[in-house]
Amino acid sequence: MRVTRLLPAAAAVLALAGCGSGGDTKAVPPTATGSLESLAAEVKCAPNMQIDSDEVRQAICKNPDGRFVFATFATDRGQREWINDAKDYGGYYLVGRKWVAVGDDGVVKALRGTLGGDVEMGTDHAGHSGHSAHGG
Repeated sequence: MRVTRLLPAAAAVLALAGCGSGGDTKAVPPTATGSLESLAAEVKCAPNMQIDSDEVRQAICKNPDGRFVFATFATDRGQREWINDAKDYGGYYLVGRKWVAVGDDGVVKALRGTLGGDVEMGTDHAGHSGHSAHGG
């Protein structure tokens, strides 16, 4: 099952998040596991649920580090499909076992310091526009 219909909330957060860059050299803790609520509690956010289905649970979260989307998945395949589709919107993705947090670079780095996980980057749209700049 494709979960593309879930992307607008993630895209909205990414639009608000802006861009960032840079590497992170801090020690990363073991990757956290658990429900959306337990993961959100670890990073001190009260999730505002957007989607609550058998396949995926998605919430908007905000903590002192910033605003982000948190999603948990029933299957690894569902998670990977969601991430692959969402990456077209750009942004930074903190990926754990059947969960993902999406936000700007600084938020994802801060979350990684608590939750562990791997950082993936979405498509960089800097310098691109919706139409061709070529012509006379």
